[in-house]
Amino acid sequence: MLAFLFAGSILSIFAAGLFGRLDIPLWGVCKSILSGVGLMDAPDLDSTWRVVVLNIRLSRICLSFMVGMALAVAGTVFQGILRNPLADPFTIGVSTGAAFGASLALFFGLGARQLMGFGLIPLASLVGAVASLFAVISLARINGQLRRETMVLAGIVVATFLSALISLIKSLDEESVASIVFWVMGSFQGRGWHHVGFAMPYMVAGLVMIWVYSRELDILSMGDTQAKQMGVHTEKVRLRLMIGASLLTAAAVSVSGVIGFIGLVMPHLIRMTVGAEHRRLLVLSGLLGGVALLWSDVLARILLPGGEELPVGVVTALMGGPFFCFLLKRRGAAGKL
Repeated sequence: MLAFLFAGSILSIFAAGLFGRLDIPLWGVCKSILSGVGLMDAPDLDSTWRVVVLNIRLSRICLSFMVGMALAVAGTVFQGILRNPLADPFTIGVSTGAAFGASLALFFGLGARQLMGFGLIPLASLVGAVASLFAVISLARINGQLRRETMVLAGIVVATFLSALISLIKSLDEESVASIVFWVMGSFQGRGWHHVGFAMPYMVAGLVMIWVYSRELDILSMGDTQAKQMGVHTEKVRLRLMIGASLLTAAAVSVSGVIGFIGLVMPHLIRMTVGAEHRRLLVLSGLLGGVALLWSDVLARILLPGGEELPVGVVTALMGGPFFCFLLKRRGAAGKL
């Protein structure tokens, strides 16, 4: 499974470079990418092809793969620590917090402004995601303890409240409605290498934090009583895993907008295939999520005949929604939910 998904990821990166308004053959895409990473010299390569593949298509391909990987890994962690197969980054309210931060920036007309070379929309989205995480943690503490049951309820409360605020912002400023709606639905249009660079440090930090506590995640999935008997500090470990998964979600949503179902469906598919051991599950879910979102973005670019782009969140919802309903019905009938 690992070899299959890894090979599929590499092939997808090259194959996705074929799709765009400019027709570039496969050998041109391969030469552009290989010369760009220093693996071969291609002095005879068309300079236009090189610029389009390396500066426009490849940056978007890499970003979509990173975002899909981050959302799938975050969904795996949330499902593990909450012991809830329906949990995903939306459950905790982090995605909604990121959407609120971006909506607020658009409301105040900050979409075109930059800070330290970065647009203010990703920065505002990141701040909103982190703020919503701390709000959930504060609400979920009962008698000084962080309980998984109250975390779900706190996440629903925070997400509902922030969704209402986003609706209020849209009603107060009709001129920003289109921008807010398009951003909330998720898209990689206009994204480039600077967005990859912006999200990369937060994603790496989140992945490292999750990997360090991946063994404890297996123990937490057995229940708090068993975990404590095995010497795991459940509250501390759960909090650190939450922070790692929220960093991944915040970084992903800050550069792509809100994209659903990747963090919900991909862990289920891998769990059905290889079981619930989390180190294996995290790696395979991340690869599958990256490939799935990469090709969802390709579909979003080519589905409409006039060259317009669909929000990639619409594509993932159209594919993931019916599939998850089927999966839920099947597992429910088998008594697994």
